[in-house]
Amino acid sequence: MVGVVVCGSVNSIKALWETRIRKRKEEVEEEQKRRTTRGGASGRLSLVVWEDRAVLARLKQKLLTEDGRLILRIEHEEWKSLPRCLVQLSQVQEWQIHRTGLQKIPCFISSFQNLLVLDLSRNSISEIPKEIGKLTRLREMLLSYNRVQFVPEELSYCENLERLELAMNRDLDQLPDQFRNLKKLQHLDLSMNDFTCLPDCVVGLPALEWLDMGGNRLQHLPEDIHRMEKLHTLWLQRNELERLPENISRMQSLDTLVLSSNRLRDIPPLMEDMSNLRFVNFRDNPLTLDVTLPPMETNVEDDDEDDREMFGRDFMQMYIRESRKRAYAVLNMHCVNQPNDDASD
Repeated sequence: MVGVVVCGSVNSIKALWETRIRKRKEEVEEEQKRRTTRGGASGRLSLVVWEDRAVLARLKQKLLTEDGRLILRIEHEEWKSLPRCLVQLSQVQEWQIHRTGLQKIPCFISSFQNLLVLDLSRNSISEIPKEIGKLTRLREMLLSYNRVQFVPEELSYCENLERLELAMNRDLDQLPDQFRNLKKLQHLDLSMNDFTCLPDCVVGLPALEWLDMGGNRLQHLPEDIHRMEKLHTLWLQRNELERLPENISRMQSLDTLVLSSNRLRDIPPLMEDMSNLRFVNFRDNPLTLDVTLPPMETNVEDDDEDDREMFGRDFMQMYIRESRKRAYAVLNMHCVNQPNDDASD
C-alpha cells in the first residue's frame, strides 16, 4: 500500500510541475509577442514621424517670399495628394501648385486662414470641398484646366473673393444661386465649359467687370443683361448664339465685346448708340447682309489701319446703317404699291 501511494504521489507532483512549466512558457511567449507588437507599432510610428519630417522639409524648400507675401510654389512635380503635415505651414498666403496631378483639394484647407490666393490650375481636381467657405480672406481662386463638375454653395462665404477662374473644366454647367452673394467678385472666367445659358446668379453679381463665357454652348443671352452695370469686357466667342437681346445696347460700361464664331444673323440697330464700345468682333457669323468696309484713305497712318478690325466697330455701324437703309427701301416700296392694290380691289 505504501509503495502504491508513493508512486501516485510522484506522478501527481510530476504532472503538476509540468503544468506549471507549460503555463510559464506560454506566459513568456505571450509577453514576447506583446513586446514585439509594441515595438512594431512604435517602429511604424517612428517611421511615419520621420516621413512627415522629410516631407515637411521638402515642402519648406518650396517656400518663397514675393512682394512681402509668403508663397508655396510647386510645379512639374508629382503630388497627387497633399500631406496633412502641410498644416504646419498655415502662415502661407498663396498656393501656386501647377501640373502636379493633384486630384483633391484637402479638407484641411480651412486651416489656412491667411490664404489670399489659391492657384491650382492645370491639375486633376474634380471637387471643391465645402471647407473652402471658411477662407474668408481669399481674394483669388484659380482652378482652370481641371475636372471640376460642381461648385459648392459654401464658396459664396468667401466674401472677399475678387477673381475666380474655372476655365476648361469641360463638364461644369451650373452655379449655385448663392453665387450672387460674392459682392466683390470682379473677374470671372467660365470659358470652355458646358453652360447652355448665362446663369442668373452671374448677371446679379454687383461688382463684375470682366466675364469670359467663350467656348460654351450658350444659345441665348438674358433679356435683362443690362443689369450688369459695371461690366466692361464680355467674351462670348465660340457659342451658339442666334440673336442678341436689344437691352445689350443699355450696357453703358461695356467697351469690349467678342462675338466671333456664333450663329448671329443680325446686329441689333440700337447697338449703334453704344458710344463706349471700343472693340467688338462679329467675325465668323452667318450675318444676313454682305457688308464690306470701304478702303481707308491713303493719308491714314498705318497704326489706324491695323486697328481697323474688318468685323469690328466700323463694320457694326456700317452693317446697322445698311440694314436700316434696306428696311426703309422695303417700306417705301410697300407704300408705293399700296394704292395700286386698293385700286385693283
